[in-house]
Amino acid sequence: MTDAPVPPVSQPGAGAAAVTTVPVALGERSYDILIGRDISAFAVRRVAALAPGGAVAIVTDETVGALHGARIAAALEEQGLRVARVTVPPGEGSKSYAQFAAVCDAIIAAKIERGDLVLALGGGVVGDLAGFAAASVRRGVRFVQWPTTLLAQVDSSVGGKTGINSPHGKNLVGAFHQPSLVVADMALLDTLSEREFRAGYAEVVKYGLIDDPAFFAWCEQNGSAVFQAGEACARAVAKSCTAKAAVVARDEHENGDRALLNLGHTFGHALERACNYDGARLVHGEGVAIGMALAFRFSVKLGLANGQDAQRVARHLEAVGLPTLLQDVPGDIGDADSLLEAMAQDKKVRRGALTFILARGIGESFIARDVAREDVRAFLEDEFANAR
Repeated sequence: MTDAPVPPVSQPGAGAAAVTTVPVALGERSYDILIGRDISAFAVRRVAALAPGGAVAIVTDETVGALHGARIAAALEEQGLRVARVTVPPGEGSKSYAQFAAVCDAIIAAKIERGDLVLALGGGVVGDLAGFAAASVRRGVRFVQWPTTLLAQVDSSVGGKTGINSPHGKNLVGAFHQPSLVVADMALLDTLSEREFRAGYAEVVKYGLIDDPAFFAWCEQNGSAVFQAGEACARAVAKSCTAKAAVVARDEHENGDRALLNLGHTFGHALERACNYDGARLVHGEGVAIGMALAFRFSVKLGLANGQDAQRVARHLEAVGLPTLLQDVPGDIGDADSLLEAMAQDKKVRRGALTFILARGIGESFIARDVAREDVRAFLEDEFANAR
């Protein structure tokens, strides 16, 4: 197996599982990402140390709660914490005003104080929703991210972005609220569906495409091994978290190069909106995969990148079963104008001007501001024409 650099491994104790610790350096808001397999016992002790004798509200969805909620709640209670459980329906639909209000009210009803904790146990939807509730209740309660999907472990659980969706677009209502701890237990990925695992892998590949061509080459050689949720998967998670932690430490509030982490997301979010956030049609990671392939093809059309790199990106995504074309989305997704309208609500828009993450090659992504709408429309019209 080709090597990929990862942080050093620490041992939490004799006979315990090995834990890789990735620090996120943000001064007094710094925190650790714990990565390993079957590390829940160690992680529970770390959570309890954050609020000794306090309380924790576990926010989860119905699916994850049934699989892991009772076990983790019991372990926290054994550490002397008072535990409340808050459950929401699974799926992107829970990132709504209604569910946000319900979660906030449940946290308040559980008498969670500022010195207590909210624990987000689930995928990106739960993490975004619970984190925003934690940022809002009592004007800020500490929270822990305990991601249960590959996508959340390598991306959404790290960096403090929290929020919900608006009818106008994805993640348009929210706050930056850093967690106090992130727990990436690889064992929880064993219950993940193949589709959700693939969707998470899109965010792994993203880190290579942004600025690390060697890591992308590693993904090409080891992608199938990552899907076994073993050593290669742990390396991919650690590498991804290390890359994101470094970016977040430099640019916590996305005023600079943190925007590069949105490679593929402008196109992807527009496609999610076109599907009315229906996870049966398109999940976030699938939208990102199509978006990254589109970003590279758009870069080629603008004369920025060569076609061989765009083909290489699409070929690898397709090799692991990810979509890369507009026609890969089932059902009607509108037309070039409707997708362009959705992009106009993207968070990177500045004074109405479109901003994209484009590329000069693999590992050479950059922030392109003031992209001409006419160029985007012409490109999308070509993509739709090729889909017919």
